Amino acid sequence: MPDLTEKKNVEDVPAQAAAAVAEPKPEKARSLGSDAWQDLRRRPIFVISALLILLLVVIAIDPSLFTSVDPRAGDLRNHYLTKPNYSHFFQPDWFGYDLQGRSIYARVLYGARASVVVGICVTLGVTILGGITGMVAGYFGGWVDTIVSRVTDIFFGIPLLLGSLVILNAFTSRTVWSVVFALVALGWTQMTRVMRGSVITVKQADFVTAAKALGAGTGRIMFKHILPNAIAPVIVVATIALGGYIATEATLSFLGIGLQDPTISWGIDINSAQKVIRTAPFALFFPAGMLSLTVLAFIMLGDAVRDALDPKLR
Repeated sequence: MPDLTEKKNVEDVPAQAAAAVAEPKPEKARSLGSDAWQDLRRRPIFVISALLILLLVVIAIDPSLFTSVDPRAGDLRNHYLTKPNYSHFFQPDWFGYDLQGRSIYARVLYGARASVVVGICVTLGVTILGGITGMVAGYFGGWVDTIVSRVTDIFFGIPLLLGSLVILNAFTSRTVWSVVFALVALGWTQMTRVMRGSVITVKQADFVTAAKALGAGTGRIMFKHILPNAIAPVIVVATIALGGYIATEATLSFLGIGLQDPTISWGIDINSAQKVIRTAPFALFFPAGMLSLTVLAFIMLGDAVRDALDPKLR
């Protein structure tokens, strides 16, 4: 007599296989970064600002892709009264000429390099310096926190623009790196305060207590457990501050204390254009407009990143 139980088990194999295939797999847990990226991709403000910044970076890396004109070559036959000519795009006379007959279009493109380098280098410098000091003060607390906080208060009381004027006056030749040094020397205090507050909040979490109980060293706890969970506010502040550093560099160059010739800067061109603002306002409009658009793009990017990383806004 045939074994009905064995036959039944054999017949159930395809059904069991189909059920296993149809059963949905559990979703993989996503990190804060992946969640933020998924949120950012759906924000038009992020897409627009990111494209503007990408274009600006490409211009800063190789301005010759957009013009073949030497921005320092002047021709007095093309003086500042020569108005912009819009008959052909991306030509030397598209933005007109400055007082020395130099193409404003070429100078606006080449001026992006100094601004982008200063903005990125200052942001990296203040983020690293302020992040380390803030993390040390927030994690160890006690007298270490007291000393770091008091030093931070001293530097925080010095206005960034005024302090930079004093520091840059000590340099006989002011280049991009001297401006970066002056801004980093005075701009790290904000990052220190942000990182300190974030670390104080994170170090009280259960996973940090568990890591200490398991015998993890100080360095592993700080850089493996605390830093990844405390860095989000610093990233937001750094992204927004980058545009402010670009504006500060332009202000210093406009006042004659920042970058100097032969370096090309939007601040230098704005300073030169103010002399002919009534007769040739376009000489002021284009470098100032490019500066404003750049600062706005970074502020928009910072706002989008802040909203994506803030769990309260989800």
